[in-house]
Amino acid sequence: MSYLGKETTFTWLGHATFLIETPSGRRVIVDPWLEGNPKCPEEFHDPGPIDLILLTHGHFDHIADVVPLGLKHGCPVVTNPEIAVWLRSKGLETIIEMNKGGTIEACALQITMTNAHHSSGITDGDQIIYGGEPAGYLVETENEFRFYIAGDTCVFGDMALIRELHNPFLAILPIGDHYTMGPREAAKAANLLGVQVVIPCHFGTFPVLHGTPEQMREALGRLQVQVVDLAPGETLE
Repeated sequence: MSYLGKETTFTWLGHATFLIETPSGRRVIVDPWLEGNPKCPEEFHDPGPIDLILLTHGHFDHIADVVPLGLKHGCPVVTNPEIAVWLRSKGLETIIEMNKGGTIEACALQITMTNAHHSSGITDGDQIIYGGEPAGYLVETENEFRFYIAGDTCVFGDMALIRELHNPFLAILPIGDHYTMGPREAAKAANLLGVQVVIPCHFGTFPVLHGTPEQMREALGRLQVQVVDLAPGETLE
């Protein structure tokens, strides 16, 4: 079956949660934080059928709804080995564990786990459980469209290697500052990655996440990168 001409769509559900629909109609959710997410529209608290879940790291604002979604849909969850152990303890069975530099195929997607610089503790009751190292993902769709999900990270020089190896067209980058890179670092990340389009995330959820898309546009200067400022619930094709 040919997927030429079919679009990959990105729906921002607030904070760092995205619902991505692939050219073959697979529905992928990234870092699901839905019902407790103050920026997630109520109509997306139940996002509908899910075929695959991608987790970048173990913080609550990225994994809060992975267990109920995984149990409800029985879909694979892609994550690191440490989070995989924790998910199995919660009853999830369909887990694809991998590590940085590895590539897997799932839902007709080529998914490569990339580096990220952050922390990754899992809040479980009154405990903080080690969640392995944070990561990002480079995803190639059925029609060879490539995009990069940075996860929570600062900018780092090896983003240039992601460009050299994978040449992504689009990047999902955090811009909120304080806990991740801010707009100025995100502009540098876009430059290192060589992307044409950036979808900002991880901003505005709380006052401390004060970076804005407009500040990123200003930091980009003359660099020809389109910053797509989605509202929660809005979709980019």
